[in-house]
Amino acid sequence: MDDHDHHGDDDGEWRVTAPMQDFTTSQVGTGIAVALVGIVLVFGVPLLLG
Repeated sequence: MDDHDHHGDDDGEWRVTAPMQDFTTSQVGTGIAVALVGIVLVFGVPLLLG
């Protein structure tokens, strides 16, 4: 049996990971905009140049 702690900091606060956090509408909009720019760069530019 191991003797070390698997449950986070000593001050009683738990670490919150991204899937557990709430997202605001502006954060979702920013993510969508970044994704669209990435898609245009990856697919649109080569189609225009090719």
